[in-house]
Amino acid sequence: MTTPDARSGTGRPAELFFEDLVPGLTVDLGVVTVDADEMVAFARRFDPQWYHVDSDLAAASRHGGVIASGFYTVSLFMRAYVDHLLSRAAADASPGLEELRWLAPVRAGDRLAVRVDVMGARPSTARPGLGTVSLTGTMLRLGPDDRPEQEVLRTRFRGWFAVRPVEVDPAGAEAVEAAAADADRPEADRPEADRPEADRPEADRPADGPSAADPSAAAPSAAVPSAAAPSDGDPTEISGSAEAQRHD
Repeated sequence: MTTPDARSGTGRPAELFFEDLVPGLTVDLGVVTVDADEMVAFARRFDPQWYHVDSDLAAASRHGGVIASGFYTVSLFMRAYVDHLLSRAAADASPGLEELRWLAPVRAGDRLAVRVDVMGARPSTARPGLGTVSLTGTMLRLGPDDRPEQEVLRTRFRGWFAVRPVEVDPAGAEAVEAAAADADRPEADRPEADRPEADRPEADRPADGPSAADPSAAAPSAAVPSAAAPSDGDPTEISGSAEAQRHD
């Protein structure tokens, strides 16, 4: 059997795990087209600077027209990242980003090619069962011939991804569960063979020692010299024990 399916970033069963995100891997996140109404609505809500929302002022400026908020652009990147990678991968949270750069203005109608490159991967020391993956994300404006014209965004960040679940032997799992259940049972409910000897009936205890009813078996005969007694009357050191003969 396997452990329960790890969930992807969108909640579906995952098909990609930490082990699949190897350094050197490039993941194509598709092409997004900048929608004019959405771009301006975002700026009015979150970044209402005049060159993002006022077409007249923006047209008369060095920008030559309204340009997208950089946070709108990175939101487009994030949506592509979720749709094309996190929706398939056993993604956990992200510990943060190291770089976010807006390299050129983005305008309505621009077509932006999005990708991520895996730069590094290592098991997480803070979160057992997860690996930390270092990624670089880029967005490039495409020309009429679909060739990249200019890089408009670059970001470097890290993500946590679950390691691939391991196969579990059914027989071994059942044995572990049975042992755990037996350990939780009161001693009175256990089979007599599993109880401590002190709690077992007198008649069921093993008779591996001398009987108290037979005094002759409890002590050696007075006529037989003790093997441990010294023959010359001098104190001697008992060296026959396993402890005295050990050299380690």
